[in-house]
Amino acid sequence: MNAITPEQLKARNRGRWTLVALFGLFFGAMALAGLLRFSGWQPTAHRNTGQMIEPHLDVRALPPTLASGQPYPWKSDSQVWRILVAPSLGCAAECVTLSQDLAKVWQLFGHRADNVEILWLGTPPAEVQGLPALRALQPQPELRAVLPGVDDAAGTPVYVVDPNGFVLMRYAPGFELAGLRKDMATLLKLK
Repeated sequence: MNAITPEQLKARNRGRWTLVALFGLFFGAMALAGLLRFSGWQPTAHRNTGQMIEPHLDVRALPPTLASGQPYPWKSDSQVWRILVAPSLGCAAECVTLSQDLAKVWQLFGHRADNVEILWLGTPPAEVQGLPALRALQPQPELRAVLPGVDDAAGTPVYVVDPNGFVLMRYAPGFELAGLRKDMATLLKLK
C-alpha cells in the first residue's frame, strides 16, 4: 500500500478546510438571515413610511355617503385604493396645502392613477374640487370617530384604505409626500 506523502496530506487537509469554510459560510449566512428576519429588521427599501394599523381597521360597516347623497361602496368591481382625509372643522390653509399635495401625488401615479381615489370627509377646498379622483363625502362623525389619531393636535392625518374597506395605514400630519407615493405605488402593484 502506498504511503501518503506530506504534500498529499497538506493538499487533503487544505481541501477539507475549504469544504468546512464553505459549509460555515453557507449556513452562517442562513443563520444570520433568520436572525434578522425574526428580530423584525427590514431593509429600508421594504419599510412603509406610513404607520401600519394592526389589526387593520374594518370600516365596511360604516359606508360613507357622497356629497351628492349617493352611497359610496367600499367594495367595488375594480381594485380601487383610497386615500382618506378626515379634517377637523377648523382646517383651512393647512387643508388647502394638503389637498394640493395629494393632487400632485395622485398625478404622479400615471397610468395607475385610475386605481386611486381621494376621499374627503366634508367639503374639500375649492382649489382641488376639479380633481377627477376626488370624492367629497358627507361628514360622518361615526366614521371619523373610529379612525386612530384623527384629532391629532399637529394637524390632519391621512389614511390608506384598501379596495375591500380596511384602513391599513396612517400618515401623521406633516408626512413626506414621497413616502405616501412610494407606499401607494407598492400597494398598486398588488393584484
